[in-house]
This record gives sequence, C-alpha cells and structure tokens, in this order.
Amino acid sequence: TAPTTTTTESRESSARAEQPTCSRAHGNNTGVRTPDAWPLHSMDAAAFDLAAGIVGSAYAKQAAEAQRTQHHRVRNLLTHRKLPDSGWSDATIEHLLSELSAMDSNNFLGNVGVGEREGRVYSQLVARRHFRLSHGVGRSGDIAAIQPKAAGSSLMAQLTASLALDIIKESGVKRAKACLVLPVATGMGMVMTYLTLRQQRPRARYIVWPRIDQKTCFKAIISAGFEPLVIPNELEGDEVRTDMEALERVLAGHDPETILCVVTTVSCFAPRAPDRAVEVAELCKRLEVPHVANNAYGLQASKCTHLINEALRVGRLDAFVQSTDKNFMVPVGGSIIASENKKLIEDISKTYPGRASSTPATDLFITLLSMGSQGYRQLLAQRKEVYKYCSQKLGEVAAKHGERVLETKNNPISMAMSLETLARDAAAVGKDVTYFGSMLFSRRVSGTRVVAPATKKTVCGHAFEGFGASLKEYPAAYVCVAAAIGMTKDDVDVFMERFDKTLAKCRAQLKASAAAQDVTSTGSAAADPVASSTTTAP
Repeated sequence: TAPTTTTTESRESSARAEQPTCSRAHGNNTGVRTPDAWPLHSMDAAAFDLAAGIVGSAYAKQAAEAQRTQHHRVRNLLTHRKLPDSGWSDATIEHLLSELSAMDSNNFLGNVGVGEREGRVYSQLVARRHFRLSHGVGRSGDIAAIQPKAAGSSLMAQLTASLALDIIKESGVKRAKACLVLPVATGMGMVMTYLTLRQQRPRARYIVWPRIDQKTCFKAIISAGFEPLVIPNELEGDEVRTDMEALERVLAGHDPETILCVVTTVSCFAPRAPDRAVEVAELCKRLEVPHVANNAYGLQASKCTHLINEALRVGRLDAFVQSTDKNFMVPVGGSIIASENKKLIEDISKTYPGRASSTPATDLFITLLSMGSQGYRQLLAQRKEVYKYCSQKLGEVAAKHGERVLETKNNPISMAMSLETLARDAAAVGKDVTYFGSMLFSRRVSGTRVVAPATKKTVCGHAFEGFGASLKEYPAAYVCVAAAIGMTKDDVDVFMERFDKTLAKCRAQLKASAAAQDVTSTGSAAADPVASSTTTAP
C-alpha cells in the first residue's frame, strides 16, 4: 500500500481542531486561547527525531540528553520519595510542576467538565500563580485520598508528604513513621489532632496543658470543645519550666478516661523553656494517657527534635505538630502533623472535612526540592551560628545599658534581655515598659516581644496573670528575640544597632518626662502656700 501522506496545512488544521478554547478548560469567558494557556509538555523520542530533521541531529541529540537528565531526576524522586541531596534549579522544578499539572483533568486537551467543581479558573494570573493545579487535594472523606480528577495534584501531595517525613528525620526525629501536610496553620493542626483523639476517647472532657502564653495554643483547646486544665509552671533560675509535681497531681485527681491528652510545648519564647517532654512522655505511658506536642518551630533546632525523638523512644508521644512557614520559610498557611503511629495519621486525614487547597503543599514541595538536604543542613548550621552571635551581641548591648541576658540554656531558639531599669523609669512616669516594643516596631524592627510582669489577659474567658511570661509572677520585665532559620549575621547587626539606639532614646524620653513632671510638681507646690508649707514642715 502507498504510504499515507499529510500536508503541513492539513496537520495544522487537525491540530487546531483538537485544541479546545480557554473558555472550556480555564473559564476564560473571552473564549480566546492565550499563548500561555496550556502547560508545556516534554517532547518524546519521536518528536526529537522529527526535530533532528529541522535543526540537525547533533543539536537535537544534545537537547534530548538535557531532557533525559531532568527525567532521571524525576524518576529518582518517584522511586525513592526522598529529598534530593542537592537542590533543584527553578527551571527543573517548573518543568516537573508543568508535567504534574498536565495530569489534572482540567488541563486535558479536549476535556469537557459538566460538574459544579471542574477546576475552572477565570483569571490567567491566578491560574499561573497555582501552576494550573486548581483541583486541590483529597476527597470529601479523606484529605490524603487520591482525587480522580487530579492525578497530578494527588501525586504532588503524596510526594510532599514523603519529602516532609524525610526532612523531619533529617532534622533529628528518626522515629517518625508518617506525617500529614495540612492546609491549615499549627493551631488548626492541633485542633484536627484533638478531634481525632476524641473518636478514640469518647468520655474525654479535659486537655492537660502546662501553661504557655501563646493564645493560639489555648484557643485550639477551646475550639475543639475541651476544658483546659492549666498546669502552672515553676521558676528555675531565670527559666520558666514544667512543674512535673503539679502535672502529676492533676492527672492523679482525674479519671484517665476523662483526659483527652497532655499537650506539651517544645518550641517557645524565652525565658520559657521547652516542656520536659521526655518526662511527660514517660508519665503518659505509665498512666495510658495520650500525649501531643506543639513543635511549632522546633524542627530547626536539634535540641527540640532530640526531645521529641527521646519522648517517642522512652515514653508515649502520639503526635507532634509543626508549622511549615516557621521551619521552611514558605508563606503562612500550612502545618505538618507527624507521628510514630501510621494509623493515627490516617485517622486524622479522614477527620478533615472536604477537599482542601493544594497551595501549602505546593509551596512546601517547591521549597524542599529547591533546598535539597544539603541546603537544609546548611540552613540549620547557619541558624546555630547566628544564635550564638545574636546572644553575644545582645549581651554587649545589655551591659551597655545596665541590663543582662537571662540564663535560658534550655531554649535553643529564643533569648531574652532584662529591662528592669527601663521598667522602673517607665513606671515613674506612669507608662508601661511595653511602650519600648512599639518604638522598636515603628523603627522597622519586628518579632521582638516586650513583657511586663504584671500584665493580665483574658483568653476565651480564662484569666491569666503575668501573661506573656507563662508565669504568674516573673521577677523582671524583659524583651525576647529569636534567632530563627533564615536569619543572618547581617540581620543581627542591623537589629542590634537599631535596638541600642532605640533603647537609649526610650530611656532619654522617659527621663525627660520624669524631669518635666518634677518641674510641674515643684511649680504647683510653689503656687500653693498651704501645700508648700505642708510639704516642708518638719
């Protein structure tokens, strides 16, 4: 038979007939197919053979080899499901995301969606922002389930969970066996964990909580429908630490079946130290009470991950929850729930109601591939060096102003400096020492926390005295700062310069206010002879 021939014109006509308009696939009401409407697809071997006839076999072969290198990286990722040793380039990551996007039904050539949720996106700007991964992840009954309309998004979500587990182990929690990446921040991640544990302990009414003055932690307990049993802390030198005797008394005074769990905090603001998570884990194992750890930004500190790993090894720790933005420098909105118990992670995934946004998982996926394990290790090492440097520089500023750096050896991320002189000067003119914090913020210094010992705060109807210090009567006012992942020595230098100048200016303003009050007081006494004679009488 004679070979079939197709003219260039007929091939182009056929291709045009197969291409749907944007209005069908992306919800663009203009019906005009824009040049960037479809993801780029890799050329196969046959396409490269055809390309060789146009640009020459040598160039086509070179291009094909470059693409095979990218494909090899992707195959390794799919095979091992672990963080690459070296970070990937943006071009390689974008190539993979384009391939994954092409696996979702809303990006199929010729696809017609007639349901109420078909991945339609009106704005091309929004579509590009999300790499056209618009179906989200999960199904109505399980956030970790495969979404039939979105094989690419589902694959990315599964890979992200695998990479997250790998980096959790890389950080030091070797005993972790499973994790779940949720499109909610740490507080709501804690809520999801509590709601799942409730299914296992239907008689539970209370959550036992060593006090940590961070509103989200407390609100998570209330939002999940439980009554908090607040354990007061104890002062050990400058550090605020877990009172294990008080914790044991509270647990002994309640039926274990009425306790949902004990919640410990592993990362926190100085002078609060991480909870004695290992001792709590041993106690929970003995009493058969669940234990959940709030590890919001602890993955970046080896001391925190060591605490978690030891708690898993010697006692009971059902789950630990951490933030994606605080540990991996992505936008706010995601958390990772991890556990040694795979079944618990599966149950939490089934508790989440409905499908979910894939945005936090996409952000984490891109970032982890970009970092690679080498990049993350370098960031962790850099953070440790910056912590030491920041502590040293803070000590220099403290000595200059007659203050001191508080001794908080158990807190590996946050540090604090006393503000006793400043607090006295502020009180003398009727001001609160927290005024200093507002001065710092107005000078483009963010992240500091200025705490006054006598602060009272009501959270969800519960009154806390000495709020901010996690202790009813902390002996001194202070300011705390954190040396977190991504911070550099240059950041420290700029901060310390502004901190020093602002502290000096604040003290000068307070002294000027005190002098003005003295002048006013003296003038008033001189104008009133009776008051003057009364004041100077023997």
